[in-house]
Amino acid sequence: MNVLYAVSEAAPFIKTGGLADVGGSLPKALSCQGADVRVILPLYGSIADKWRLKMNFCFYTYIQLTWRRQYCGVFSLKQDGVIWYFIDNEYYFKRDSIYGCYDDGERFAFFSRTVLDILPKLDWKPDVINCNDWQTALIPLYIREDHSGYYSDVKTVFTIHNIEYQGRFGKEILSDVFGLSDALYYQGILRYENDVNIMKGAIYEADHFTTVSPSYAQELHNPYFASGLHQVIEDNSYKFTGILNGLDTDHYNPMTDPLIPVNYGPESDTGKAACKEALCAELGLGDCRDTPIIACISRLVGHKGFDLVAEALDRIVSRNAKLVILGTGDANYESFFRDAEHRYKGVVSANIMYSEKRASQVYAGADMILMPSRSEPCGLTQMIAMRYGTVPIVHEVGGLKDTVRPYPAENANGFSFYYYSADDMMRSIDYALDTWHDKDTWCSLTRRDMVEDLSWARSAKDYINIYDSLIKR
Repeated sequence: MNVLYAVSEAAPFIKTGGLADVGGSLPKALSCQGADVRVILPLYGSIADKWRLKMNFCFYTYIQLTWRRQYCGVFSLKQDGVIWYFIDNEYYFKRDSIYGCYDDGERFAFFSRTVLDILPKLDWKPDVINCNDWQTALIPLYIREDHSGYYSDVKTVFTIHNIEYQGRFGKEILSDVFGLSDALYYQGILRYENDVNIMKGAIYEADHFTTVSPSYAQELHNPYFASGLHQVIEDNSYKFTGILNGLDTDHYNPMTDPLIPVNYGPESDTGKAACKEALCAELGLGDCRDTPIIACISRLVGHKGFDLVAEALDRIVSRNAKLVILGTGDANYESFFRDAEHRYKGVVSANIMYSEKRASQVYAGADMILMPSRSEPCGLTQMIAMRYGTVPIVHEVGGLKDTVRPYPAENANGFSFYYYSADDMMRSIDYALDTWHDKDTWCSLTRRDMVEDLSWARSAKDYINIYDSLIKR
């Protein structure tokens, strides 16, 4: 089968978050399942020259987006059995950031329109187009309104990575920018509180839609989690599946990671201890051999649970634990943790930055990873931490609930708490800290984490089965 994976970012080319990890690793896993997979994404100005030098120029054309006629260059690159297409237009994609521009609706409408316009010019036709999040949500809608017949047998799958970002715009954008019929608005397919909501439209128009974990799929029927789209989810639940994200286990591998001071595996107690010693020296945390390190690697925003971390910080420090924060986000949280580092010198380390190297060092050197997210569609941080033998402490939501089995279950691989409160989180942290002092039990937990099957193999099969059923239908 031929699968086109349309995505707005993908590692290692361009990354702002977890979507890029999925965009970079799932297509490779689908290829391993026998599919002919191709990925298409914008050629952003920030994509490094080392990738550009490997690209081949395919052709150029002009894309009509209502009254706009824009240049489009198409480049390709083959890597890991997957062909990648890059859409070049400097007006839309040579920006300081890939999201958050005043004309994001127009930029990604151009990208979606381009995807469909260039496919007939390629010597390859997809059986299925898998779209991802609002940036590619117009593709199923454009196919609905296509009258050429070319796409009559092409199926669409739409994947929700985070329902909080829906692609909502004023009604005037519908015909002037998107070039879509007003009927889609008045029929209710795109209308949401007098705005245009293109994620809602994709849910209705795609042949199937998915999200990134089974528990998150269940949660999206609940108004608390669904950001206003719970009834839309309910209306289309007959074609909805939650599939747990996997991890690129070749990339996230402490046995080969070049960014950590000592490589190690599940049977090596000394390797992780050496990484912990190096991390403490790097961050000025002193001798940590007899002190557990709890780490948070995340965007510093409210829905990631940092209100709980801030509320409980004094209690965490009082438990003779050290806390490492890595990430950027809301200014109030950045300031809070910088101040905490000043107040608790040598105990709290605030790394207000994005650094892949520092992240690897923290994954390898910390004892526990804390993820108290208010909501978490899937979460990759806990899975990466497990690969490095760093035990997760999580709030029981979304993919965190699906990946972390709380101690003291026989097959436990972490700790969790049910109620979203600082007190409940602290009970779980206390339990983890007590368990850390039982070295035999802790070693069993870390080894179980490191040998856990976190690969894409099973989830890729689930996607293949969905694609196959749609093609046969």
